[in-house]
Amino acid sequence: MDYRRKRELSFLTIGLLFFLSGVEYAVILPTIWKYLQILDAPAYFLGLGLSAFSFSGLLSGPLFGHWSDRTRTTKTIILFSNVFEIVGNFMYFMGYSKWLLLSSRLVAGIGAGAGSSIFGFLTRTTLPEERARVFAAVMACRQAGLLIGPAFNIFLRLCNFKLGPFIVNKYTSPGLFMCGMWLLLQCVVVLLYWDIPPLDSLPEHTALRRVRGQEEEPLMDDDGGEAHGSIQSEQTETRLSGDEDPNPPALTEGEDPFENFSASQEFLREEVVVLLTAQFITLFNQTALETMVTPLTQKYFGFGELGNSVMYSLCGVEVIGGFFLVRWLSRVLEDRAVLAVGLLICCGACVWCIVFLASPQGGFAVELTEFIIGVFLQLLGLPFVAVSQVSLFSKVTAEKTQGFSQGVRRSVGGLATILGPLWAGGLTGNLYVMLGMMLLLLVLIMIMMVLSYEKLVEPPVVQHADHSSESGG
Repeated sequence: MDYRRKRELSFLTIGLLFFLSGVEYAVILPTIWKYLQILDAPAYFLGLGLSAFSFSGLLSGPLFGHWSDRTRTTKTIILFSNVFEIVGNFMYFMGYSKWLLLSSRLVAGIGAGAGSSIFGFLTRTTLPEERARVFAAVMACRQAGLLIGPAFNIFLRLCNFKLGPFIVNKYTSPGLFMCGMWLLLQCVVVLLYWDIPPLDSLPEHTALRRVRGQEEEPLMDDDGGEAHGSIQSEQTETRLSGDEDPNPPALTEGEDPFENFSASQEFLREEVVVLLTAQFITLFNQTALETMVTPLTQKYFGFGELGNSVMYSLCGVEVIGGFFLVRWLSRVLEDRAVLAVGLLICCGACVWCIVFLASPQGGFAVELTEFIIGVFLQLLGLPFVAVSQVSLFSKVTAEKTQGFSQGVRRSVGGLATILGPLWAGGLTGNLYVMLGMMLLLLVLIMIMMVLSYEKLVEPPVVQHADHSSESGG
């Protein structure tokens, strides 16, 4: 099988993995509270259960990333991490006690740490020009899972039978269902995923980068495929059509990617701090709003389970559309420009919520309209910030340690997803304080971005400079 086909199938498998992560969240979240009540768990166990998944992912992400950087393989890591998803979801299905349920989310969360290795793989196997589009598509897959996931509950809630010593009902069936889905994904990874070599290890990559710099010809056509308008690109097509070693070394034999690596020099640089701060603030605000929305709709609009489900479905459609909008905009705008647009939208949305939602005035129709506009604006800005900061982060951090760097980035996000609900959970009755803090954080990251705007770009390519000098450059 040729290189291009392997790359496409590997990306498709990654999309399926992110889709299942969204489905898992969507099928477990609606039932976990009732499940805990049946197991006589106190109210605070809901927060513990939701945070446990993020906490273990926060710890495992850098470890999996470090592993992938040293071995330059991700297939083994994905297969290994999926075992934790399988075991964790089976533990969730077993139930028995509130402690086993809590442990199940901790175990499953370890599997989520493989995302750092996957983003490192995507960074090494994509050109900078196409990276934002690829990341947007992958993130849209998770949103599609969040959107479609609730549909599975339609038949899962009808389950009522015994499987050996285990009871299968609407509370335990999501665990069994996801256990089966992750087992199926194991087969897909074995058959359709390859550890393809990084682009920098292919000789034609340097030639193509040089052609882009001298002639300003795009490397990617409108369909995301490589352009073939030059002799160099024709040679590339020939090379990519040949068979490749499925496990070629991306580093010189014996080379340690972490040799001379300094965490302080890598992560305390101005542009990196800005992007990590953007990651934290975005997810902190997003999870805080998710915590606030359900009590708000119940208090002011009387939404029940059906009303909230419809609302979340519509929100999912908007977010998926937003990711594809960003995918299109990334062809004509720099990542930092997309990030700036997203932050401006988020600031505007937060101001709107403070003015109109913190203390709603008017009749039902007016308040509902104000609520819809606020949620629409909040969700509109999310894809802009999410995609641009991930794409930029992959460009301003070292490629050889990209897995570990992406693990650190995801850990920062995991910390935000733990703290966001904790902050909002105690302030649903005082939205001025809650939303005011969110706006303050957004203003902070806006100021940081303005001051660091010139540094939020991909560093100039200096590799292979000696080899390219013979071309007269």
